[in-house]
Amino acid sequence: MKKHLIYLCILTSFLSTAYAQRFGKLLKDTPGAVSYTFRNEFSKDVPGTLDKVKAMGITNIEFSNLFGKTAAELRALLDERGMRCSSLGVSFADLTDKSETVVQNAKTLGAEFVRIGSVPHKGPMDEALAKKTVEDFNRFGQKLKENGLTFCYHNHGFEFEPYGQGTYFDYIVQNTNPDAVFFEMDVVWMHLPGQNPAEMLKKYPKRFKLIHLKDLKIGVPKSTSGSTPNENCVVLGTGQINYPEILKAAKKSSIKYFYIEDENLGAMQQVPQSMAYLKSL
Repeated sequence: MKKHLIYLCILTSFLSTAYAQRFGKLLKDTPGAVSYTFRNEFSKDVPGTLDKVKAMGITNIEFSNLFGKTAAELRALLDERGMRCSSLGVSFADLTDKSETVVQNAKTLGAEFVRIGSVPHKGPMDEALAKKTVEDFNRFGQKLKENGLTFCYHNHGFEFEPYGQGTYFDYIVQNTNPDAVFFEMDVVWMHLPGQNPAEMLKKYPKRFKLIHLKDLKIGVPKSTSGSTPNENCVVLGTGQINYPEILKAAKKSSIKYFYIEDENLGAMQQVPQSMAYLKSL
């Protein structure tokens, strides 16, 4: 009996410690941030901005710009601070024409994922572009997989034009290689075109690996343009996005990394408030 009580006490203590180390009830780990959030600060002072970001409790960054540094220089600055780059955002053109450089930079940074944020287009997506996108993504995915990296596409709104029984986004997900092509959900660029981010996570639970957490000012109307003024990006929990619903769905999906992305020019002030909100959930 005493042994059982001792084991129970040890287990209780262990679980209590493990739970105490959680970031929040709905979000297990401390979220990372997208470098674009602090683009103006990084463009002026990379080391100093990293220090400010770390002071917020953020140590994981998705870089989509090296801000004048080489990948090796940026990696050294991260290592010095106990920080990391888990995902590298690059352009469609770079992944098409400079894939070897992309692979080398991603590996130097220690990134697991390489993502692109859009595909070249003039106007709304159509069937021809959707089919070409599938071909391109399958090629990108295979190339990166062969090099120990994972390809992700970041939705940007215009993919949600109606097509068949769904949208072009559905067509792209359903026709790309599920073992090599994955997605990074941007909740605003999914919400703005009229989609429900939580339901999309339930629909494709194994295809989303990354997610951008941002919020949209109340009153901004629906749109598939993939663009909205910076000031429409507000502190998480104060806008249109239902984060409790999204985070509950995310727990049952394959999302590995959560990144705060705040496009507002006042992001330095807003991000700590967003962090506090996520921790409260």
